[in-house]
Amino acid sequence: MKTGREPRSASSAQPPEEGTELPPTTGRVKWFDSTRGFGFLVCDGLDGDVLLHFSVLREHGRRSVPEGAAIECVPVRLPRGLQAKRVISIDLSTALPPHSHSSTASRERADRGALVERAGDFEPVEVKWFNRVKGYGFLIRIESAQEDVFVHMETVRQAQLNELQPGDQLDARIASSAKGLTAVELRGGPAEPSRDS
Repeated sequence: MKTGREPRSASSAQPPEEGTELPPTTGRVKWFDSTRGFGFLVCDGLDGDVLLHFSVLREHGRRSVPEGAAIECVPVRLPRGLQAKRVISIDLSTALPPHSHSSTASRERADRGALVERAGDFEPVEVKWFNRVKGYGFLIRIESAQEDVFVHMETVRQAQLNELQPGDQLDARIASSAKGLTAVELRGGPAEPSRDS
């Protein structure tokens, strides 16, 4: 499955340009970084992710959108890939809840730090399934596939990996927690390319 190329810096994400306009389509927000001013939509029927620049959100009174939100837009095909030229509507009813900055989040970070310290060496794993919109998935240890290994979206982001697909093979550091096995570090696999490459 092809995915859209994701730029590494705000300077490589530009406002919409002229290109081959496609029929309106609806997609879900894969991710959106309000600091860098862009993100990506996953749209059924389109080959590749659609770049969403903050400038097309202005007429809706927004500078960002949450993960999972449904966006109806008019995409254009450019030499570098697909980009939203205009946003028709934004449906926040499907959006994921924002990350909490409460004491619960602080405790989870502390627990994660403890897991990293307890984790073993890198070992080969295979992706069982992963859903970027839901924010998690599961891996299988290649050498002993008795128990699934939970992997969180944040761990995938920290490893700068692209959308993981079933069957993808990579290396993971795994720790045991009260909820079962958890991958705390990843390496290898399909890296996210630069839009400039």
